[in-house]
Amino acid sequence: WGAPMHEALPRPVHIARVIQETPTIRTFVMDTEFSFTPGQFVMVWVPGVDEIPMALSSGSTITVQKVGDATAALFRLNEGDMIGIRGPLGNGFSLTGSAIAVAGGVGAAPLLPLAVAGKLDTFLLGAKTETELLFADVLGEHTSLEIATDDGSCGHHGFVTQLLEEKDLSSLDHICICGPEMMMAVSLQVLEERDCAEKGQLSLHRYMKCGIGICGSCCIDPAGFCVCRDGPVFAGNALIGSELGRYRRDGSGRIENFP
Repeated sequence: WGAPMHEALPRPVHIARVIQETPTIRTFVMDTEFSFTPGQFVMVWVPGVDEIPMALSSGSTITVQKVGDATAALFRLNEGDMIGIRGPLGNGFSLTGSAIAVAGGVGAAPLLPLAVAGKLDTFLLGAKTETELLFADVLGEHTSLEIATDDGSCGHHGFVTQLLEEKDLSSLDHICICGPEMMMAVSLQVLEERDCAEKGQLSLHRYMKCGIGICGSCCIDPAGFCVCRDGPVFAGNALIGSELGRYRRDGSGRIENFP
């Protein structure tokens, strides 16, 4: 199939440090630096458990929320332990001009490199509660940071999409979005209502097996885009009318509705 060798086999790396970011999120610092475009992902092989996609939060870090068997296995690893990395894979964000980011929860991870590189004017950061706000300190150093929490413990009492609704989107060139699927779907709806969906760049998450566009397990309806190959970052107008926010598929291909 012509897949480059570095995409076919995992590269062994060691965990140099583990940082507890929030009660449910950790950053794993690797002893290897990868050249990447912000928004690209890697396939992370946890020996004896599974291989899963993870966005890079820097050239040498993945930032992980404990949500399933593979991430729970990652959380059991310590400094010096080994994991396998395939990638970086997919496409990332492409910014020229003025841009803002909208992030919910661990969705701040792939957007962090954009902020650190000075490519974002404003960062809208959301979480359920103050203790789950990710990278707030470093984001505040590099961007104009606005915060929303579901319980009102910090910043705006409500959803981060409500902060987006208050912005003048006509003056922006790009709106980068990553987070829980329903948050992204609402954000895209806001952009569509303002006739600027093409300005959106949304980073999707789907179940993946191969990571290089062969197996088809991460295809999305109705266009049949492979999230691993054609994404994970998609233009907003390409996702209008798609399955975004409506359903996804599990490892067997069975449709799962979002709650």
